Amino acid sequence: MTPPPTSLAPDDRLRHEGTALLRGAQAHVDAHAALGGIPPDRVNDRADGWEHSLWDLMEHLRFAQADILEFVRGDYHDKDWPADYWPERDASADDWRQSRAGFFRDLDALVDLVQTADLTAELPHAPGYTVLRQVLLAADHNAYHLGQIVALRRLLGLWPPPER
Repeated sequence: MTPPPTSLAPDDRLRHEGTALLRGAQAHVDAHAALGGIPPDRVNDRADGWEHSLWDLMEHLRFAQADILEFVRGDYHDKDWPADYWPERDASADDWRQSRAGFFRDLDALVDLVQTADLTAELPHAPGYTVLRQVLLAADHNAYHLGQIVALRRLLGLWPPPER
């Protein structure tokens, strides 16, 4: 891992650190490593004592991250907890592929916000909330569930992932 330049202005440092936090691979597992190399025919497997499958966790991550982006963009609609945040059925290989792609597309959108938005200004549609708060929420939520994915992969004999 390459350390950041030491001469960054405070705003640039915040953007650099926010991006690094979202991308992982520092104190948190990199999302590409956590979600890579999972055989599509194993995404619905469950381990003894675990409530969720890899699919459940992936789709929850995708949905929650998209929900945070909707909120930041001012296009938010209330959803029902927990029904709207967890899948109701098993995944097909195509479901898995689409969910993963959506997660990474929205992760890129969050990184773009970190790079371009006024991070500390209140959101016009949500006084008291900022882009920075929502980015930190997404990074924290992602780290938690990506850690669960790694733990579940270990229990299922799917960790470490194959070499990229």
